[in-house]
Amino acid sequence: MSSLTSTDTKNGGQTAFYTRPGAVPMPVIDRASGIHMWDEEGNRYIDVSSGPVVSNVGHGNPYMADALAAQARTLDYAFPRLIRNRPNIDYVERLAALAGPGFERVYLASGGSEAMENAIKLLRQYAVATGRKAKTQVITCQPSYHGATIATLAMNGDIMLAPFLDGFAEVTPKIPAPLSYRVPDNHDADSYAEYCAGCLEAKINELGAERVLAFVIEPVGGLSTGCVVPPQRYFRRIREICTRHDVHLVFDEILCGMGRTGRFLAAHHWPDALPDIITMAKGMASGYSPLGAVLAPAALVDELADLSGFEFQYSYNANPISCAAGMAVLDLYQRLDLVNRSEIAGERLRHGLEEMQGQLPIIGDIRGLGLLLAVELVADRTNKAPLPNHIQPTDLVRIHGLNNGLIIYSRPASGGRYGHWFMVSPPLTITDEEIDELLGRLRSTLHDLSLELAGAKSP
Repeated sequence: MSSLTSTDTKNGGQTAFYTRPGAVPMPVIDRASGIHMWDEEGNRYIDVSSGPVVSNVGHGNPYMADALAAQARTLDYAFPRLIRNRPNIDYVERLAALAGPGFERVYLASGGSEAMENAIKLLRQYAVATGRKAKTQVITCQPSYHGATIATLAMNGDIMLAPFLDGFAEVTPKIPAPLSYRVPDNHDADSYAEYCAGCLEAKINELGAERVLAFVIEPVGGLSTGCVVPPQRYFRRIREICTRHDVHLVFDEILCGMGRTGRFLAAHHWPDALPDIITMAKGMASGYSPLGAVLAPAALVDELADLSGFEFQYSYNANPISCAAGMAVLDLYQRLDLVNRSEIAGERLRHGLEEMQGQLPIIGDIRGLGLLLAVELVADRTNKAPLPNHIQPTDLVRIHGLNNGLIIYSRPASGGRYGHWFMVSPPLTITDEEIDELLGRLRSTLHDLSLELAGAKSP
């Protein structure tokens, strides 16, 4: 270890790992309720993006708190490799029923990165058990995001990771993501999506279908693409390609699942192009406990169970308290009709954002589904010129957001190579009045940002 002199002035806080000098201020949050948060000084904020799109049922929900407390008093822990527990049994049965045919088996995890690793390990073990040991390659998109473990970082389509991963991890083969706003000059969104689907087939042929295990994609993008929604034809095409080449199609719904897009699963928007595997997390326990999942077909899991079984296990997998949190979330989804609410509230929110776009030239694009939306910021809307990286646009929008009572989730994906955007994905419990308040504060935020940028351009 190199010799370093300690200069700790942050009292060991985790923010020390993330915060660079002169970066965005980070208020110390004292309490939260619904879509709102209060810091230690009493300032109130709207959680514009539900954290990183996690808090689907809102903050400080008494029903959630009671469910966790009751489970902790009854059964706090049970190791699923040795014993079963009722919260796990009941929860996965209910989750599978909501997922529908083709997703009858559920393997729980502690979060999204773990769920994605489990999905790939499941498919790899199935390939080995069924005599297809050559299948080792996983194709992903550029840009994309699938997790923060070593394996999932290697799956991510983020050019900024290249120095970290070079010689350290085996980076997965990449194909272009079907972006809808920043497409080559000779394409529109539909033709570019068709081109990207063709790239999948070309990559499979280049690698050899006998070596390709899976193609992993976010059906509705997260922060990596700013909520890109490919056209229906794209999903039908990649489904057909994967089926024909014996390649598993995996939907990463860690962010876009759990009703975010106005369907329980984003995959339900394209019923004629369902994937083989779905990964989920984030909204499953709505931030009240770590929880993720792999959804898989009964035929695959049961065949593997007969051949070898799935050999990997984690200490906190399927723990009763997280399962109780997941069950309580589903109770609230049913009671409050939150999946339908996501679609309806999303339409109101999107309409307000589109009105704002007409007033503020800094807004280049608005995209997404339901209450999973993103706003892309530009320097010039006529030619889609991005804001320059050196001014740190995603930091600036966060700073102006805080000044206007908003906590905004944004960061420069792939170093800003594909543009700059931020998420607008509040809790699914948001009311119409709260949507209007959010829009008003966001309008002020972007107006203030526009004034700052205009001042920077002045002689």
